[in-house]
Amino acid sequence: MHGKTAIVTGASRGIGLAIAQRLVAEGAKVCLTARGEEQLLEAAQGFPDGSVITVAGRADDPDHRAQVLDAVALHLGGLDVLVNNAGINPVYGPLETADLAAARKIFEVNVLGTLAWTQDVLAHPGLGFRRRRGNVVNISSISADTPAPGLGLYGISKAAVSHLTRTLSVELAPDIRVNAVAPAVVKTQFARALYEGREEQVAAAYPLKRLGTPDDVASAVAYLASADADWVSGQVLTLDGGLGNAGGLG
Repeated sequence: MHGKTAIVTGASRGIGLAIAQRLVAEGAKVCLTARGEEQLLEAAQGFPDGSVITVAGRADDPDHRAQVLDAVALHLGGLDVLVNNAGINPVYGPLETADLAAARKIFEVNVLGTLAWTQDVLAHPGLGFRRRRGNVVNISSISADTPAPGLGLYGISKAAVSHLTRTLSVELAPDIRVNAVAPAVVKTQFARALYEGREEQVAAAYPLKRLGTPDDVASAVAYLASADADWVSGQVLTLDGGLGNAGGLG
């Protein structure tokens, strides 16, 4: 990916940070975005000089998106890859008693945010995203296809992300490729409630006998973002250590 540029949302830690690290290792220059400025700047210190820029803000804020895209145009000269990683899941429990205000927020960030970033990147005159035959990689989840106890709202939002990915891949072809990855449980702070204190028990359900790592996801994203995947579009790549073939999340 030498000479390529990328935006990674939610990049101050976990999966987003690992994706940014992998893209930089492959030769790209990356704009890191996330809500917390202090944590974002701390994350940037781990990169080689000149390989990243940072812009802090909320992924669902139009002003933040505009600031990011202007910074990329100014400092990186254009855009080749958009990784829509930012996502939230502030609630846990059955849909019967789900907080609808929280549901709206989940969809605002996870679904509409993903669409908005894509729209804005395409519309920005200084990025040349279509001319550069850019590509989009979205982060979905295996909960999009397999209901997981307590994660109904999150899973529904990620099902929308998966379908959004497929639809955009058709609408934006042939100039833009759009794909997604759908991880199972990955060892991050975001997912710690799903395995903390019982990792061995949870991992036992996976044929590969371990949970995912941020680097596992980053490797898949790097492939989809690269020229090696030049004939791959509209795909949602499942990353689950074989769990789906062993009965899924239920």
